[in-house]
Amino acid sequence: AYEIVSRDWSSDVCSSDLDRGSEEGRRVVPSEPELAGLDWSMGSRSIAIIDWDAAMAVGRRVAGRGPATTPAQRDALRADLRELVPLAESLVVELTGMRVEGFRARPWVLSRADWMAANVRGFQRMLDPLAERLAGEAPWSDLRRRAAGWQFGALLGYASRKVLGQYDAFLPADDDGLLYFVGPNVVETEARFFLPRRDFRLWIALHEVTHRVQFGATPWLRAHLKDLIDRYVASMDPDPARLAARIRSAIDDVRAGRVQPGPILATMLMSEEQQDLFQRMQGIMMLLEGHASYAMNEAARGRIADVDHLRRTLERRRRVGGLERAFQRASGFAAKVEQYSSGERFVRAVVERVGMEGFNAVWAAPTNLPL
Repeated sequence: AYEIVSRDWSSDVCSSDLDRGSEEGRRVVPSEPELAGLDWSMGSRSIAIIDWDAAMAVGRRVAGRGPATTPAQRDALRADLRELVPLAESLVVELTGMRVEGFRARPWVLSRADWMAANVRGFQRMLDPLAERLAGEAPWSDLRRRAAGWQFGALLGYASRKVLGQYDAFLPADDDGLLYFVGPNVVETEARFFLPRRDFRLWIALHEVTHRVQFGATPWLRAHLKDLIDRYVASMDPDPARLAARIRSAIDDVRAGRVQPGPILATMLMSEEQQDLFQRMQGIMMLLEGHASYAMNEAARGRIADVDHLRRTLERRRRVGGLERAFQRASGFAAKVEQYSSGERFVRAVVERVGMEGFNAVWAAPTNLPL
């Protein structure tokens, strides 16, 4: 007997059909050939500034489809995550003392293309206000929109090769508690580093569940973060002349040795208001990622045989060099990785000093957030 080997994670039974009860909302996922033929503007006003069809086309080319897998392998991953996500949620709640209202956490196993599609919808919602503000100005040319789509698609495609799991805090209410897992990346990482599958799957589930607990137990957090993002987007100035002036000023500072290229240079292209908003968002993300990293490692103690081995393996997976390293620095991926380690050090230091109950004061109000 032979099993069919495929790279298509969306051609099997849709995992959302398996992972949710009828009372918890549903999501229908088209197959990857169908994804390629969709109109990705989906009625979004942001089509005025980004060609989403171009973005998805480039994203799919950059992403690839990942390793070939059998239906049995894909079904096993879905079954494991259906078992492990509720376990992870109970472990995180026990560790942190945080209580979540609403639907239970549940997994949705995605292909890389599915994951990109889900994130495109989120970015469209975020950019719609900017597109609406620009509606009265001269329209962007097709070439400019297409170029923006190519750049966005390249970043999204690259990210789709790296992401193992994700919690989207801004999903519609009927998708509350949904966790994304990029199936080909999970399977590829396990095979590449010879990882124990159940331990690794529980470990990454702990990280994403922690994000769900953070937002589910802190009623003001989602609205506060969305307000910062909306204000940042609203402050964006797409005027080419003013942007060019900022770029020239930043280049002069680099040549004079006043600043080094990288994330700090990127902030120099922002207005003072944008820099303030950016720093506040970065502080929140450092807290969220650090807390999730701390929780996934501490909650795993006694449940996973060798947590330190998994940590070292993930560090090896993130370690890149040459052109890819330069790309990560320029695009902000390197800063994202740093959020995990610096954030975890911060959380661990505070918990060791004042205990978990004392640390949880950070969730009481926006004024308690680290700056």
